Amino acid sequence: MTALTVIRGGMLTTVQDLGRWGQQHHGVPVAGPMDWYSHRLANRLVGNGDEVAALEMTLLGPELTADGDVLCAVAGAPFEIAANGVPMPPHASFTLPRGHRLTMRTMRSGGAGARATLAVRGGIDVPAVFGSRATSLISGIGPFGGRALASGDILPVGRPSMSNRPPGRPLPVPQGGARMRVLWGPHADRFSAGAIRALHSSRYTITPDSNRMGYRLDGTPLAAVATGWTDMLSDATPVGSLQVPPSGLPILLMADRQTTGGYPKIATVISADLPLAGQLVPGDWIEFVPITRAAAVEALRRREADLAGAAG
Repeated sequence: MTALTVIRGGMLTTVQDLGRWGQQHHGVPVAGPMDWYSHRLANRLVGNGDEVAALEMTLLGPELTADGDVLCAVAGAPFEIAANGVPMPPHASFTLPRGHRLTMRTMRSGGAGARATLAVRGGIDVPAVFGSRATSLISGIGPFGGRALASGDILPVGRPSMSNRPPGRPLPVPQGGARMRVLWGPHADRFSAGAIRALHSSRYTITPDSNRMGYRLDGTPLAAVATGWTDMLSDATPVGSLQVPPSGLPILLMADRQTTGGYPKIATVISADLPLAGQLVPGDWIEFVPITRAAAVEALRRREADLAGAAG
């Protein structure tokens, strides 16, 4: 079996598939990619199924070698990719020859994206944990004890599948921030009219106290109505939820979020815009735009059409 060897792990590189679904009732986080679109696109570029495990890289990617020829593709933020110093194309498949060293680092000039996915033909064939190869850093579940890659790690490459899903086009990468479309959440009625207006008329900034679990935002605090913050039971936390702690400053829950939470959720970022959120880092801005449920469904249909390479 062919395998990749990690020479350097990069800033934050993890094995991810589409997530550990079906275990949330046991308190096990979903994890999965921060940018689901780029994960699926990279897999399609090498002929894998969308769900196959790949490597998610943040800002500075890993350095890898292979003990056999490996078909690779990188999708997402613009990264400089090189095999033994020879530039390789992004958003296209290329062969990493046996023994060559693959290096990857972001070209984040002007704040253009932060994360990319490296897929290899056959996928990263590490053992599954609770039915998934996704790495949950917050819970320590997944490959390598739920940690990021480190020097000396061995990544077996699986047998190629027969997937023939067409690859689509990459999404435009946010430039220092993004507008996120939202649906009002299950607890929106707990907030004052002023808080509702503030959410969709203010610009928020991602603070340094942010990670794969969630983005803490700085900006206009969102005031609750008189019922207060402590009279609700914990409930499920969908990805993209905007939960609001007593400070009034929202937290955008991301891939490594906990399974339940006791703070009210004022809104939820729609699925179609989560890949944009996944490309942001501390210092970037977010503006929230309320839309209808029908518009959210149509936006996801368009994302899927982009992924399939459909015209229009």
